[in-house]
Amino acid sequence: MEEAEKELERRSKFLSNLIQKKKANDQQNLHQQLNFKVKASDMSIVLQNKAFKCAKDHIDSTSLGNGIKIDSKRLALALKKEFDTSYGPAWHCIVGTSFGSYVTHSIGGFLYFSINKVYVLLFKTTVEPMNH
Repeated sequence: MEEAEKELERRSKFLSNLIQKKKANDQQNLHQQLNFKVKASDMSIVLQNKAFKCAKDHIDSTSLGNGIKIDSKRLALALKKEFDTSYGPAWHCIVGTSFGSYVTHSIGGFLYFSINKVYVLLFKTTVEPMNH
């Protein structure tokens, strides 16, 4: 009986490892298709994909294919609004080709990535109610 349990545990670990590899591979393929490169992240894959999709949809809607430059201000606003609406307030977004930053963020709420030569910093801070 103990041998069967060991074999079951071994197979379970094997399948879990396969699933993790598949997810990582799918994530990498998505990044290559959309030309996204994650520079730093403390964010779940689901939220990262939401940010990438929102950025891609915004860029597609502003006719980037016609040679029009990315409007950094509007892209930042679109990402902030989407994340504020979907995941609660206190999201911040900085978009540009050259900027520096030092931010404090909530756990699981930080993503720094690039789209071609434009960099995006998306992060969440905590909101504490004021005591009067």
